[in-house]
Amino acid sequence: MKLSTILLFLLAFNAQAAVTVGLVDVQKVLTSIKEGQSVMKTLEKSFNDKKSTLKKDEDKIKKAGEDLKKQSAVLSEQARLTKEREIQEQILKVQGKASDFQRDMQKMENDLKRPIIEKLRPVIEDVSKAASVDMTFELGSAPIIYAESKKDLTDDVVKAYDKKYPVK
Repeated sequence: MKLSTILLFLLAFNAQAAVTVGLVDVQKVLTSIKEGQSVMKTLEKSFNDKKSTLKKDEDKIKKAGEDLKKQSAVLSEQARLTKEREIQEQILKVQGKASDFQRDMQKMENDLKRPIIEKLRPVIEDVSKAASVDMTFELGSAPIIYAESKKDLTDDVVKAYDKKYPVK
């Protein structure tokens, strides 16, 4: 639903009764719930492992460059060009590996968060009903600039999620 349609709906609805808007910061929920914190630790460990691998590769390239610099006076032009080309190829491989790692991390994040987000929707609905709000918006996707009556349900959603889905 477009924001303009939602605003028209709100205005029409507001003419009949007061509307209470619920707000939830889903990103904050994901980083605050225990299951989300577990996902973040998994992602951080994987990121650090990949970062360590890239660092080793970068150190090898740096050393090869320093060795070439030291040997350049005694190497033939052809040998120097060959070494430079080898270093450039290593740089390109590391850049490719970094891109692959970034894609892998994004996929891993999506795969780990998807089940949480699927379980989160009914929790947000339950918290919204309990808080007697007429509609609830996610803060990041449809920021409400003004609503006469609004409630931030983020902390309540975190508590309800952790209660419903305790981490083992």
